[in-house]
Amino acid sequence: MNILQVYPKSDYFTGAAIQLADLAAGLAARGHHVAVATRAAPEWSEQCRRSGLTHYAVPMRSEIDLRSVPALVHIIRRHHVEVVHCHKGRARTLALMAGLFVKIPALVLNRGVSFPLDPFNRLGYTTSRVTAIVAVSESIKRGLMAQGVPAHKITVIYSATDTAKFHPGVDRVRLRRELGLTGDHYLITQIGVRSWKGNEDMLDAMPAVVAAVPRARLLFVGANAEKEAILRDKAAARRLAGHVAVLCHRSDIPEILAASDVCVDTSYAGLGITGTLREALAVETPVIATDIEGNPELIEHDQTGLLVPPRDPRALATAVLGLIHRPDHGRALAQAGRARVLAAFSLEAKVFRIETLYRQLLGRRASATVAASPAPARRDVRSAARPD
Repeated sequence: MNILQVYPKSDYFTGAAIQLADLAAGLAARGHHVAVATRAAPEWSEQCRRSGLTHYAVPMRSEIDLRSVPALVHIIRRHHVEVVHCHKGRARTLALMAGLFVKIPALVLNRGVSFPLDPFNRLGYTTSRVTAIVAVSESIKRGLMAQGVPAHKITVIYSATDTAKFHPGVDRVRLRRELGLTGDHYLITQIGVRSWKGNEDMLDAMPAVVAAVPRARLLFVGANAEKEAILRDKAAARRLAGHVAVLCHRSDIPEILAASDVCVDTSYAGLGITGTLREALAVETPVIATDIEGNPELIEHDQTGLLVPPRDPRALATAVLGLIHRPDHGRALAQAGRARVLAAFSLEAKVFRIETLYRQLLGRRASATVAASPAPARRDVRSAARPD
């Protein structure tokens, strides 16, 4: 198949970007021709080159960036693209506009968050010109259906973890040395710094944790310079300055998670399934997450991790202390969690399911085209045999 993946951003380190890059490389490895369109970024160009992918830099400055539409039309025509897979709403809108000028046999949307659709976005999901929607969790599918998106258009395919990168053999020492931690320190890590990630809830839980275990440390990863300063100020206001570290965007996430004693996700809105939970379990680091949206599809409470109510720092502190005081139990949860990741959240499983979906969509479209074609005129053999 000839496939175009469209990502209207230039970042290459976020969860959505990593999912796209891994998917595109996996499809190419299975023999498909894959082109990737992103905003200009040398990292994307180099990454695609290494994976044998054709990369295009397209401005995609907004959902109505008309200058980007001819570029997408050119890519689709040049590569005889059969499947356009859009990641993020801006990509969807631009692809729909490109579809006014060139045939797109299958247009697929990715949905990885659970925020409500506004009227404009709802139209973008329900239009007949969108062939299918990939929801990354059952909870997102239910939410889309509740907002009027037909169930038959939605396929649940979990986001994946590359278990060749995230595995129990990842180095656990270097990052702890970088942070000045010894074996006696207990490192609690949250990756992702956004308001709805519940970072303040984790900060509010830390005084109780530190009071019981003074060598506990909290690490936030993924801040920009402004958010780094804000988090440090908030930690200082809670008298946690010596117990909280903040890192900006990093590429060594496997090592960070492996060096951690527990990975937490305190999000309270917008989730599919938090990717760092999958990745932490893949390296056999225990996890604690809020019991919302798709998280329970990965984490079965007290079997593959711990679930706590959202916006409840006291419950969060209790869960952390429980793992500190029962390290063997934490290791058992993490091992069971890794088995769950291997069974349902591996990159191989995702690529296979996406490939199968594409083939089904193209087969369905071909069948519909044949069915819609006029039947050939019936020839009267007896009349044709007669001379004029």
